[in-house]
Amino acid sequence: MSTGDEKATHGYLVWRLANKWRVAVDRALTPIGLTHAQYVVLASLHGMRRTGLTPSQRQLADHTGLEALYVSKLARALESAGLLAREKDPKDPRAMRLTLTPEGRTVTGRAIGVVQTLLDQLLAPLGGQDGERAEAFAAELRALLETPLLTPLEASLTASLEQPPAGPPTDPPAGSVTRSGDPRTDDDPPQEQS
Repeated sequence: MSTGDEKATHGYLVWRLANKWRVAVDRALTPIGLTHAQYVVLASLHGMRRTGLTPSQRQLADHTGLEALYVSKLARALESAGLLAREKDPKDPRAMRLTLTPEGRTVTGRAIGVVQTLLDQLLAPLGGQDGERAEAFAAELRALLETPLLTPLEASLTASLEQPPAGPPTDPPAGSVTRSGDPRTDDDPPQEQS
């Protein structure tokens, strides 16, 4: 089935796929009472807990790629819904540690099942989640996610810092003469005068 996107740019296709995924997850999780963003927070907490971590809001923001302020807003809403607990970090009173409540673990488990079913549908054309093409696709996505993106101003500043400073042309040593008198155009080394 053609989507009419055969000549679309890479950026447009990434944007379309991201939006398609977000909308599908939002719709699928509505019966559970979650949005895609809330799911990202809960599923990430679930995964981090399985590795023994109790992340701060900042660590969770870094992990998910969401803005810290947005994670704070989501965490408050999920705390009000009884799905996660926010506790002050005893080592840093400014930091809030996040954990899933028992109800949060139950809801997150159901949500993960729903999203896995969607993922099976999305990756079916690539041979399913465990297919070679899907694995290669995941590797390509990781490579793209690891590539830093700079604004034009940041790129310009970075480039100017990496280039050696431009200075005036170097004058030939005192007492030396070149055939043309211009050290920038002669290929021969300067000759000493007698």
